[in-house]
Amino acid sequence: MNTNLTKNNLLHITTELYRNSIQRLPKTGQHLLGHQTEDLIVVYQAYNHRIADFAVEHQFLGGNHYSYSRMSWIKPNFLWMMYRCGWAEKENQERVLALWIQKTDLEKILGEAAISSFNPQYYQSHAQWMADLEQKEVRLQWDPDHDPYGNKLQRRAIQLGLKGKTLEDFGKHQIRKVQDVTDFVKQQKQLLDAGCLDELSVPFETVFKTSDAALNDRVGIE
Repeated sequence: MNTNLTKNNLLHITTELYRNSIQRLPKTGQHLLGHQTEDLIVVYQAYNHRIADFAVEHQFLGGNHYSYSRMSWIKPNFLWMMYRCGWAEKENQERVLALWIQKTDLEKILGEAAISSFNPQYYQSHAQWMADLEQKEVRLQWDPDHDPYGNKLQRRAIQLGLKGKTLEDFGKHQIRKVQDVTDFVKQQKQLLDAGCLDELSVPFETVFKTSDAALNDRVGIE
């Protein structure tokens, strides 16, 4: 194993120093980056304590404080999640969960995705895009990725909004493991606040592509 990698027994996630990751990962383009095993990939969500407690205890999303009637966004890129939740310091995003799912299930979700804003690169007409939005239960957005301090990068990161039956399948059936990684997040934020960027660790992420080249092209995965 690369000696720069660390197996975190608490997280069951392999981590590496951030300074090593920026040498290894693509600096431009649209990429789905995620922590992966042979069959599984991690996606992240941030919730309040009540929702997170239920999810960790029961290993699925639910309970009295979780709603399946609204859209819920998943993010496979750790630092993109940190940007969105403010390193677990934003209100109602105080707990960060790593949700392990099968790569085949992520492919199914991507197959149901409509890109959230019209782009002639992916749609022949505005009407075709509107029809996709009405029919599909997944919204796909490509946004600028961010460094640990929240600065925009040239590389773009993906996030996926799920609703309806797709969200229920994800939250109740597709999640193989729910892990609370909040303590790890807080430890890294302390290093960041202390200016110790060289000591900052992040999950070891690699580029993910589906097994369907046409699907990769349709959703913009490079």
